[in-house]
Amino acid sequence: MDANELRAMQAPIKDRYKQDAKAAFITLKAKGTLDDTSIACKVETGRALAVAGLHPATGGSGMELCSGDMLLEALVACAGVTVKAVATALEIPLKSGKVSAEGDLDFRGTLGVDKTAPVGFAQIRLRFDLDTDAPQEKLDQLLKLTERYCVVYQTIKAGPPVDVKMARA
Repeated sequence: MDANELRAMQAPIKDRYKQDAKAAFITLKAKGTLDDTSIACKVETGRALAVAGLHPATGGSGMELCSGDMLLEALVACAGVTVKAVATALEIPLKSGKVSAEGDLDFRGTLGVDKTAPVGFAQIRLRFDLDTDAPQEKLDQLLKLTERYCVVYQTIKAGPPVDVKMARA
């Protein structure tokens, strides 16, 4: 897909959102079911069932997916799609590219071993390794716009309010 094809594909969507701002507000959903036999949650991904469980550092077998890994994978997926879309729009040719994310956790917090240890990622590093002949100023613009438009990155960075409730089934 080139920049013109991308613009043509997105033009009617952008026009609709300009005319009707409410049409741009969409609620994405995720669902899971607690496993009956182990400490795991079966998450419906839309394509398959992903079974998330405890990380081996907290006593898990390593057979289930780790939700922390899944968070980093979501960041990589979103950042990868975003950098590709922005590069296409800016007509920056990419021969190839890799996206990676690393996150540092102190599992003492998660296990309640040390009440002062944080629960969650203390730091996340997102990296793009791109094979391109584009000048550095274009790559700087590509990174800036990728950060701006990556939904998962912006969500992690901004830390939106999260409403949590519990109810009897």
